[in-house]
Amino acid sequence: MTQDLKKLSDEELQHFLARHPQWKHADGMLRRTYEARTFLGGIEFVRRLGQAAETADHHPDIDIRWRKVTLALVTHDAGGLTGRDTGLAAEADRLFAQVEAAG
Repeated sequence: MTQDLKKLSDEELQHFLARHPQWKHADGMLRRTYEARTFLGGIEFVRRLGQAAETADHHPDIDIRWRKVTLALVTHDAGGLTGRDTGLAAEADRLFAQVEAAG
């Protein structure tokens, strides 16, 4: 994952959103809600994401409500969205698919 603090251009953001349509750009952040099959599946997803976030030193806002996990990403140090956000968002998608497949 890139440690780039350069803010994404509108074109870069639109390119990411086209490839990851479940992510939305709202209030200056990337947001997505995942719905796990089970509560513990959602918790396992958050555990794995927490490890990835700690490794990247980039921590999302996480809201857990039963089987739904909502993430919000922004690079506060850069004052907007950067490659750190899109990189962690893509990693979150990969991790969620992995947890759901393991079932």
